[in-house]
Amino acid sequence: MATGPRRARIAFSDSAAKQLDAITSEAELHALDRALVVISVDPEAGELLPGDSGGPRLRQYVDDVERVRLMYWVTALKTVVVVAFIEV
Repeated sequence: MATGPRRARIAFSDSAAKQLDAITSEAELHALDRALVVISVDPEAGELLPGDSGGPRLRQYVDDVERVRLMYWVTALKTVVVVAFIEV
């Protein structure tokens, strides 16, 4: 049995989880789901945001077609943590 590449695990900060709970539109949930799949398959898909190297480096993933923006960082074990905000 062949398996594909392992996907990163997605976790949400408390503030991102609250934003997720506030989404009620089926279309917005679908768009967000598609963006989460992209970063779970390739955690480095988003652009690295400027900042110091003392802590986790924030990345931003923007999908202009689906109109979604996620800010996240990737742990050493390749868990993607959506931290700042979700815009759909």
